[in-house]
Amino acid sequence: MRRTASPLSLILLGLGAFLLVLAPMLAWYVEPRAKRTPVDVDITTVFKGKGSYFDTEKIKTVHDKDLTITRQVRGDVADSEDSGRAVWDVSTSVDPDKSLPAADPHDSLQWTLERWVTDRKTNAPVHCCGEEPYFEGEAYLKFPFDVEKRSYRWWDNTLGATVPLTYKGTKKVQGYEGYRFTGTVKATKTGTRQVPGRMVGQPRKSQVIADEYYANHGIELVADQRTGRIIYAAIGPRKTLRAPGSDKDATVLLDSDRIAFTPDTQRAQVKLADDDSSRLELVGETLPVGAGVLGGVLAVAGIVLLVRGRHGDGANGQGRHGKSAEPGSPNPDTSPTALQPTTM
Repeated sequence: MRRTASPLSLILLGLGAFLLVLAPMLAWYVEPRAKRTPVDVDITTVFKGKGSYFDTEKIKTVHDKDLTITRQVRGDVADSEDSGRAVWDVSTSVDPDKSLPAADPHDSLQWTLERWVTDRKTNAPVHCCGEEPYFEGEAYLKFPFDVEKRSYRWWDNTLGATVPLTYKGTKKVQGYEGYRFTGTVKATKTGTRQVPGRMVGQPRKSQVIADEYYANHGIELVADQRTGRIIYAAIGPRKTLRAPGSDKDATVLLDSDRIAFTPDTQRAQVKLADDDSSRLELVGETLPVGAGVLGGVLAVAGIVLLVRGRHGDGANGQGRHGKSAEPGSPNPDTSPTALQPTTM
C-alpha cells in the first residue's frame, strides 16, 4: 500500500518556495517603487547666523546682526497626483530680528515664493505644472536617492544657475552620518535694480540702474545617503550693488559668512531621514535577505521530510519482496500451482 507525502512537508516546502519568490520581488520590484519623492510634505527649516543687511529705515548697511532664513515646503498633492510628479510650493523669507515673527511675508527683508517640480524617481527637474522659476541641475531641496561619492550640480536660485558641489567625505549631524558636499560662488552679476544714485557712489544722480551682484562664501550640505534628504545646510550669501560697469561693490544688501540649520531643524531632518532610510532598508535589504534565508531553510526542511517519508514507505510497505512471511505461515509468494501439476 503506497502512502502520500505528509502535510507538514508540503506546507514547509510551499512556504519556502513562496518566501524564495518573495525575496527578489521585494528587492527588485517593491523597493525601487518605494523610492519616490513624497508629495504630501509640509516641512519648515530654519537657518540662523550673523551678518549685515541694508536697513531701509536707516538707509544704510548695518552689521553684526542676527539673521534668520525660514523655508517652508508644502506639497501640492492634487497637482502631484494629476501629473505623476512631485510638485512642491516653497516659501523662503530672510529676516532680521526686528521683523520676526513676520505676520506678512512681505514685511521680511527678502521673500520669495517658488514652485519646484521634479521627477519622483530621479529627482530631475520637470518643466510643467506652473514651475517657477525654471531650474536645472541634480540637487535642490534634496539630492537623488542613493547619493554617490561624486560632485553634484546644485541649483542656486539666487544665482539662477547650477553650482558644482564637491564630495568631501562624511559628517555626523546629531549623531547621524551623511555625505558632505561643499562649494562656493564667485561674485556674479544677477540683474539690475533702479536705486538712488547715492547708493552706488553717484550722489548727483537721483536714480541709477545699478548692477546687482551675488556671491556665496561657502555652501555646505550634508545629505542622507539612502534618501537624499538634506540633514544639514549652511550658506554664506552676499548680495551687493555696483555702479553700472563698475567692478567694486558700492552697497551691501545682505552679507553673512555662515547661516546654518538650527539644532532643532537638524534634529527634525535627521529624524525624517532616519525613518525613511530605515523603511527603505527594511524593504530593500532586511526583508529580502530574511525571506531568502528563511525560505531556503523551510524549503530544505520540507524536502528532507518528504524524502524521509518516501524512504519510510519503502521500508515498511507491502512490497512484493520487502516483507517476510510470519513464522509458520505459508509463503505468500508461493503459488499453489507451483506445488501441483496442472491437469488438462
